[in-house]
Amino acid sequence: MQASRRTFTTALASLMAGGALAACGRGSGGGKTLRLGFIPSWSDGLSMTHLVKTQLEKAGYRIKLTDLSEAGPLYAGLSQGAVDLYPSAWPDVTHKEYMDKYRKYIEDLGTYYDAAKLTWAVPSYSSMKSIEDIKSHASQIGNKIIGIEPGAGLTKVSQEDVIPDYGLGDMKFLTSSTTGMLAELKKAVDAKSEIVVTLWHPFWANTTYNMRDLEDPKGALGKGEGLHFLGREGFAKEYPEIAKWLGSIKMDEPTYGSLEDLVVNTYGEGKEDEAAIAWSKEHPQYDFKKS
Repeated sequence: MQASRRTFTTALASLMAGGALAACGRGSGGGKTLRLGFIPSWSDGLSMTHLVKTQLEKAGYRIKLTDLSEAGPLYAGLSQGAVDLYPSAWPDVTHKEYMDKYRKYIEDLGTYYDAAKLTWAVPSYSSMKSIEDIKSHASQIGNKIIGIEPGAGLTKVSQEDVIPDYGLGDMKFLTSSTTGMLAELKKAVDAKSEIVVTLWHPFWANTTYNMRDLEDPKGALGKGEGLHFLGREGFAKEYPEIAKWLGSIKMDEPTYGSLEDLVVNTYGEGKEDEAAIAWSKEHPQYDFKKS
């Protein structure tokens, strides 16, 4: 806990050190320069941030991206005016503790996706239908469940709730990275072999690998939540056109997945803006039109 608090403090200090607070204090407009905060390792935030960035730049706004590795400092920075917008936030469940702490100084500008959730999943050809089926298929999956990063919230709930609730303590729960999990998943799908991985919605891999969520009759993975656009205090009053546009954005999983897949896979690192612009040309209904 001490190390986590130290990391939080360091990240927040780094956010403020760039002069963000001096240039854009709570309640000030910041002119035509807007700061978007996001966590680049979360592909939903990465994708939505670049969509918002390219649309607002097209309308003449200057955009500064602030990327952090943790959600806590991002919520703190947003509440203190160091960040103007946080596209694709998870304030209902995953980040509830931060939203509860700072909500007085944060504006919820709308939910663009209302079915976000954590899952354990299998390829659609799998004979497993429920997490309760895993035990009887242990030998077929090498007695292992493939996870992601050790520090991820999905990993925590898997270790602390799912595994004990379903009596899977004798199985190997392997953690490494999202990239590592996806490599194992692709290998299994190519071979049409059984595999259980930790996943979430929305995420492009669900569509690309034709995945199916395992039923969770014990509710160990928790309830679903929405993905929100959050703004600093006073944002909607200063930028009503942007706030109205953000509030109008609604996506289902295939639509969102097409954006994420283009950003993460087709174009890749360093070309996120190009991907967002290309996607927008195919989906003009999401364009920001400044009146």
